[in-house]
Amino acid sequence: MATDPGGAPPEEVDDPISYFLDDQRYHGKSERTIEAYERVLRQFERFVDERFDVDSVAAPERRECMAWIHSLRGEFETSTIATYASYLNRFYDYMTRVGVFEANPMGLVMEELPESIDTNPTRRDLSVPEMRSFVAEIGHPLERAVVIALLKTGMRVGELCNLDLRDLNFKSGNLDIDWTPRVGLERRSSSLFVSAEPARGTVVNGEERTASNKRKRDTVVPVDEELERVLLEWLAIRPDAVSPARPLFLDTGDSWGKRLSPSDVRYIVEKHARRRGWYRTGGGTRENVTPHYFRHFFTTHLRDRTGDRGIVQYLRGDVAGDVIDTYTHNWGDRVRETYLAHIYAVTA
Repeated sequence: MATDPGGAPPEEVDDPISYFLDDQRYHGKSERTIEAYERVLRQFERFVDERFDVDSVAAPERRECMAWIHSLRGEFETSTIATYASYLNRFYDYMTRVGVFEANPMGLVMEELPESIDTNPTRRDLSVPEMRSFVAEIGHPLERAVVIALLKTGMRVGELCNLDLRDLNFKSGNLDIDWTPRVGLERRSSSLFVSAEPARGTVVNGEERTASNKRKRDTVVPVDEELERVLLEWLAIRPDAVSPARPLFLDTGDSWGKRLSPSDVRYIVEKHARRRGWYRTGGGTRENVTPHYFRHFFTTHLRDRTGDRGIVQYLRGDVAGDVIDTYTHNWGDRVRETYLAHIYAVTA
């Protein structure tokens, strides 16, 4: 065990993994991320104990780390192995930086990984007709609206879950529900407002959020007739919200009326993707269709159809400064018209 860079010895750490996870929690990492770290690190801990009789994760060296990575081959996709290796590297790097460990045995291992592991894998290549067939099998109005909203906006799963009714602007027709759209939508009909504001643990619109939006700037996304129709079908059966924030998407199961969570959305997508043969446990990024895959699908197909990378970047919320200001100021006559002219249909 190392000494603190300042000269003082570190506190005795009986369980380095728990120490690391607690620090990550203090840094604001989501529970899902912490659970993923713990699953991988505990697996590594068991491996070095059983294989090398090493009873502490402070003790393994480079060869033990390499042996663990080799043991994953054949069980997991290369992209998943690369992810697991990065988790272990971040763990050792952090514990070394705070002075609990003397060195990071994964440093050299990570330098060698690109030669044998693809860290930027290609994803499943699905056509619009294939995706249309997939959507046709989703019958529940909530699940259908969630999937189509992801497919037609390119939103991240946390951004979708953070939507409130005020973030939506279109006519509700004969529905027995009304709301006042936020100021940013007052002159932009048939649109969604995706805010950069929500962050996990902060209170937005009167509710503490459990997921973060990762946009660099607020974004107004057009809503075409197809998305408007499925949202109306969902709103027709949407239960009353528990939260005063009036979330757009609510649980209709055990947590009736509560805001839909990212884990709920992942479950919905995984359930339908498994049925289609598009998801397999251990399949990894290259094979599995997840909520994030829909963001990839949106980016690829809309960019190919429009030939305008800037508009796609604006809709994804990936750019800031002067670039995004250009599209913000020309939302009505450029972003909206281009989007409506080229966005794919995902229902029959």
